Amino acid sequence: MKRITGTFIVFAVIFTVISCRNNNEVKKTKGDLKLRFVDEYVLSDTTTFANTRVGGLSGIDYANSNWYAISDDSESPRFYSAKLSYNLNGFDSIAITSVTHLKDKNGNLFSKGTIDPESIRFDSGFFIYTSEGNIKNEIKPFVRISNSSGVYVKEFDLTNRFLPNSNPNLGPRHNGVFEGITLSYNKKGYWVAMELPLKEDGKEPTIEETDSPVRIAFINKTGHFEKEIVYDLDRVARPASNGAIFELNGIVEILEYDTNKFFVLERSYSMGYQDGGNTVKIYDVDASNATDVSNINSLKEANYTKATKKLIFNFDDIREELTNGIVDNIEGITFGPNFKNGNRSLVVVADNNFSLYGPQLNQFILFEILK
Repeated sequence: MKRITGTFIVFAVIFTVISCRNNNEVKKTKGDLKLRFVDEYVLSDTTTFANTRVGGLSGIDYANSNWYAISDDSESPRFYSAKLSYNLNGFDSIAITSVTHLKDKNGNLFSKGTIDPESIRFDSGFFIYTSEGNIKNEIKPFVRISNSSGVYVKEFDLTNRFLPNSNPNLGPRHNGVFEGITLSYNKKGYWVAMELPLKEDGKEPTIEETDSPVRIAFINKTGHFEKEIVYDLDRVARPASNGAIFELNGIVEILEYDTNKFFVLERSYSMGYQDGGNTVKIYDVDASNATDVSNINSLKEANYTKATKKLIFNFDDIREELTNGIVDNIEGITFGPNFKNGNRSLVVVADNNFSLYGPQLNQFILFEILK
């Protein structure tokens, strides 16, 4: 475990936060948000629980005094329950308390390679989670609901544009589908975010400026896709280095804090860097005036209004305060409980990819939202 405390503060004109029952419920008043970096906690890469290796933590949620984190292990997709103990001075401990294996429609464990779970949210005793599928192998992405035992309850019908397509110019990109999900602020449904643009909508981000619009879709509780809004991705933050060529940038998680207003985690990755190659940012996104593009088949040269975005936090600003200067593969974000002074906490988590591509971190980062 590495534990560090800090006092980094950023400002953005949005809101102050008070305690609410679910992690997406945020009360707001006009003013400057002040986000203070509190601490980092690294859960050992060798941590095991109930014969599973704890890693691949791609999404995190907090509800009813419990924490939940989904693991994107394609051989054994699961989510963990955990206890995170912390205060204004930092983390005391993180303890895994249970593991729940997700089941397919037939009540069986998923076959290897049939699911790529990325995000999870708790909603009234059930869990809503996403899978990117495997576009190259024509395995469909999905948004599903399970009960507390991981048993399948329901799957939402996807609009055709989100399904694998034999036309090389249409459909989602491999590893670029449903990376993030959030409960809607009004509790009437869910917002699900693509990581990358659909092929018919725009280019993948590059180191140069590109038009890279991604769709964020609203799904009501009946499972109907009601509307879609557009979020414009940044360019890749830095070029790949040391002979590597792989670069990408995309949405990795969303969190609606008010009607049509979101925190969006955007992550740029470039190979060849000792610091992990990740540039991660949190944006405040306002979709109040964004066009519903659900009836627009291609965003290229289409006339529409995008959601607006304002940078709240750049993790590069605390890089030197983190383990080995690494901002790891951050993919999850959630509000936590209030601190004793009444200010709300915010936690992000990194997916360590089970260190398949070199040493990575089960990295938790804690912030205080100041009034």
